[in-house]
Amino acid sequence: MEEIVLHDKNLGVRLCSMLMPKTDIDMKIWSVVACDQYTSEPEYWFKVNKIVGDNPSTLHLIFPEVYLETDDSQKRIEDISKCMKNYINTGILVACNPCIILVDRETTRTKSRKGLVLAIDLEEYDYAKGSKPLIRATESTVIDRLPPRIKIRENATLELPHAMLLIDDPGKTVIEPLTKILDSFEKVYDFELMQSGGHIKGYKINAPDILDNISKALGKLANPQTFADKYGTDAEKNVLLFAVGDGNHSLASAKCHWENVKKDLSSDETKNHPARFALVEVVNVHDEGIIFEPIHRVLFAIDPDTVLKSMMQYFEELDATLVKFNSVDDMKDKLCGSTKDKDYHHIGFVENNTFGIITIKKPKYNLEVATLQSFLDDFTKKHQNAKIDYIHGEDVVTKLGSKGGNIGFYLPAMKKHDLFKTIILDGVLPRKTFSMGEAEEKRFYLECRKITKDQF
Repeated sequence: MEEIVLHDKNLGVRLCSMLMPKTDIDMKIWSVVACDQYTSEPEYWFKVNKIVGDNPSTLHLIFPEVYLETDDSQKRIEDISKCMKNYINTGILVACNPCIILVDRETTRTKSRKGLVLAIDLEEYDYAKGSKPLIRATESTVIDRLPPRIKIRENATLELPHAMLLIDDPGKTVIEPLTKILDSFEKVYDFELMQSGGHIKGYKINAPDILDNISKALGKLANPQTFADKYGTDAEKNVLLFAVGDGNHSLASAKCHWENVKKDLSSDETKNHPARFALVEVVNVHDEGIIFEPIHRVLFAIDPDTVLKSMMQYFEELDATLVKFNSVDDMKDKLCGSTKDKDYHHIGFVENNTFGIITIKKPKYNLEVATLQSFLDDFTKKHQNAKIDYIHGEDVVTKLGSKGGNIGFYLPAMKKHDLFKTIILDGVLPRKTFSMGEAEEKRFYLECRKITKDQF
């Protein structure tokens, strides 16, 4: 079915046809968490595999990144491609008319987080450093992380969204009014998610007047003068409507794939080619259900003493100090009491069940994450065997960082209301600066969309 532009073509938003599992599919088995979660916890994905088995599931349509470096990656990609075509041909996936899906997600930490599943125009998005498109990355893109993801997409018939885009809508004009008229929408799913994922409901929105209201509300947020007044900038051509909150690298891979596809297309063919668009969930940064959590770091295959010694040398000119504690509670108490030193950066760590804090009194950067990441980038360049992972949840950092040959670092959360102004005025943040909730709160795969014109 044809993609349809909403009211204002300058918004970079499309109303598209989605594919949903047929009604007799067990949705709890169908829906699994974003592929970039639990990358250091293979036991999580082992449990998911056991729950799903051979049943129809998005698990068979994605490549969990915990397996990216295994020897069978090419076979996985081939199996994913075959499964996508099979689900279409056998009627497991059913097309619905062009629409937007209103999502209401309950998690263990929040009663409700609302969003809109829709398609965005990748021509209005860029992740290149210094670019200022309508749809913008919030963190630095690691180019080396893109090739395996692009390879998966270039062989795929379908896309499944786990990217979440933020709007800065303090007046709650775009999404929130829809929650007052839920009875007028068709409910397309309502079920419990696996593995402590919470509960999710989805409502189909395709009434022209409602879609027009959504488009007009987005248009007001993107009005150049309103934008300039709101953020204290006169850069009217640099309006930021959507900031990528989750899935930066997923969306960057979609962009790269589209750039590759369009090389062989005529100008007319590029206008509505399905690969030009990408499904996302749009959420309001002011939604009470949006909670910014820090993304911590763990280094593997290292000597902790060497890391700490290198760290103190790296930050020597910035007046760094190191203090150790007997317990995680003592460390946390000290970190909480250190908030008065607002100009200092305090970074907690754990190694071999020993806890500590490194304090940098003259930091070069505004955020602790930037201070720590500058060291980690330097250290991993010099120590090729060292591996780094980005961790959601302090308890996981403690568990992994306490193991021999590892060290974990704890980081504070970023204030969510500072995000848009920081991106607009200072540019993208260091990679993995914040997380919208914990790992189990990430988007679960549900809706699908064709990204090829092939018929099977």
